[in-house]
Amino acid sequence: METLKNIKKNSIILLLITIVVLFVLLKDSAKEIFGTISKINLFYLLIAFILYFLYIITKAYIIYKCVNEKDKLSFKEAIKHNLITQFFNGITPFSTGGQPMEVYMIAEHNIKVSKATSVTIENFIFYQTALVIYGAIAVACNWIFNLFPKVPVLQHLVLLGFIINILVAVALYAIMLSKKFTKKVSNIIIKLLGKIKIIKDIEKAKTSWTEKLEDFHNISKDLLHRKGLFVLGVFINLISLTCLYIIPLFIMYGLHDFTSLTPISAITSSAYVLLMGSFVPIPGASGGIEYGFIKFFGNFMPTVLLNSLLITWRFITYYLGMIMGGFLFSTEKESDK
Repeated sequence: METLKNIKKNSIILLLITIVVLFVLLKDSAKEIFGTISKINLFYLLIAFILYFLYIITKAYIIYKCVNEKDKLSFKEAIKHNLITQFFNGITPFSTGGQPMEVYMIAEHNIKVSKATSVTIENFIFYQTALVIYGAIAVACNWIFNLFPKVPVLQHLVLLGFIINILVAVALYAIMLSKKFTKKVSNIIIKLLGKIKIIKDIEKAKTSWTEKLEDFHNISKDLLHRKGLFVLGVFINLISLTCLYIIPLFIMYGLHDFTSLTPISAITSSAYVLLMGSFVPIPGASGGIEYGFIKFFGNFMPTVLLNSLLITWRFITYYLGMIMGGFLFSTEKESDK
């Protein structure tokens, strides 16, 4: 019941922000923007949709491989679960709702909660590793080609976000490889947080954190023995991110512009926008994503074309998944009654 209340509340927030964003985008040139979108080449638009579905399918495939119990979770069910996860990621701040729902849905197939949690953590490790690799490529491309000379401040923010992602990845691997070292570091951090009164009961926090570290270490230790799965998981995530990041290029082709974007500028800009959006504490990072998109992609094209691209891209990469995931979630709830 509480979950449904939060969904309704976050949906209202999301709707209000969407209305404000659309108003800002359309207030000066609505006729030109809709005219541009209405003339879009359907072939390239179809490619953009296919790329998004490939993004969904590849992410679902990783879950399917991690579960490794074909009789309990079919590939079709994995795709369905991934779409519902997209809905919960999109409707919650910082995408915090997706992973708990993913664990719940996997466990619904008579799979132990510990196994479902393990699958979700493994998937997170794969994704975080791929994200750092892609982030490094994006930073290198910008350094080599100087793609965004007009937005130096945002570049620094993205670089900060990239560094944070590296630290998260380093922390994950530290836990995987050295439980004792991680325990010492976490105890030092807990003590510091206790001294500044953020944590009230230090011993309780230590016990709780130690238990979580133990669980994570055991799961990740098992993953280290399955190196083939690790390599496959990271590789599939790289393919998945490529499908997502290249979508603006084909939308631009659909808008009859074949020169403003290149594969490198499209992928680098998308990586920067989504990296920046991951730090916006609003459902779907709404407002922040659009701002970052305008600032980064605005280096390559005029305003009307930019806003047409943004509206089409945001529908395909965010609202489409939300609509499908929300529909599947509602039908799932109905079937449970």
